[in-house]
Amino acid sequence: MDLHRMPAAEVDVSPDLVRRLLADQQPDLAHLPIEVMANGWDNVTYRVGDALVARLPRREVAARLVAHEQRWLPVLEPRLPLPVPVPVRVGQPDLGYPWPWSVVPFLPGQVASRNPPADPGDTAVRLGTFLAALHTPAAPDAPVNPYRGVPLAERHVTVAENLSIVGDLVDHRAAMRVWETALAAPRWDGAPAWVHGDLHPANILVHGGRVSGVIDFGDITSGDPATDLSVAWMLLPAESRDAFRNAYETAGQCAAGDEIWVRARGWALALSLAFLAHSADNPMMTEIGRHTITAVLA
Repeated sequence: MDLHRMPAAEVDVSPDLVRRLLADQQPDLAHLPIEVMANGWDNVTYRVGDALVARLPRREVAARLVAHEQRWLPVLEPRLPLPVPVPVRVGQPDLGYPWPWSVVPFLPGQVASRNPPADPGDTAVRLGTFLAALHTPAAPDAPVNPYRGVPLAERHVTVAENLSIVGDLVDHRAAMRVWETALAAPRWDGAPAWVHGDLHPANILVHGGRVSGVIDFGDITSGDPATDLSVAWMLLPAESRDAFRNAYETAGQCAAGDEIWVRARGWALALSLAFLAHSADNPMMTEIGRHTITAVLA
C-alpha cells in the first residue's frame, strides 16, 4: 500500500503574493488583514478582512474551474435555497501569478467535516431541497467535466487503480460488489442536469448546528445528478437517507427512480476511494474517505 499525497502546488500562493495582487488590482481591499483558511487539492483560500475570501488556484487545471464559478454561480444563485459564494470581484493574472482568481463573500460557519450538523433529519431535508433546486436542466453551454457527472463506466479504471492503492484499508470484494451493482444500473437518460460535482462534507458549511451554505463549485458541470446524491453516504446516517430522498424527489424536477440511488452509492464508493488513495497528507479528506467507505459497505 502506497497512499499518495495531494497534487502538488504549481505556484506558491503565499500571503505576500495575495497581498500584492490585492494592492495592484483591488486597492480598496489591500489594507485588510489576510489569513490562510484552506489549502485544498485545487485552490488556496485566504480570509480578507471580516467579510471576504480570496480564492486562488494552486494548479493550472484549477484555473478553468475558477472561471466556471465566475461564469455560472451568478446565474444559479438566485434559485438556490442555501447561500453560495458568488464572486464579487474577479482578479486577473499578474505579478508572476498566471491565472484568474476571485474574491467571494465570507459565508459564516465551519465545514461539516469539522463541525457536523446537530440534527441529521434537518440536514437531510436541507440538502435534499438544495440539490433539487440545483439539479435542473443545464444550459447548452454548461461546463463538461470529464471526471464528474459522467457515466460510471468511465470511472472504472480509476476505481480499480485507487482500490489497488488503498490495499487492505478496504474490503476489495465488498467494494467490487457495490461497484458492479452500480455499473449495472441504467445510465442517466434525462437531460444533462446542473451538478455541483464535489459535494462532500468539507464543502458544506454548518452554522448554529444547521447546514448553512455550500461552497467550492469549481467542479460544476452538466450530467448525471447521481454524482451529488453521493453526499447521502458521505454525511448522513443511514436512518436519515429516506428523508433526504423524499425531500429531493418531492421538490425536484429530475425523475429519480431507484436506479439513481444505486448510481449515487457507486459514486460515493468511487469518491471515497479517491480521497483515501490521494490524501496521505490531508487528514480531513482521509477521514471523509474512511467515513464514506464504511457507510457505503455497511
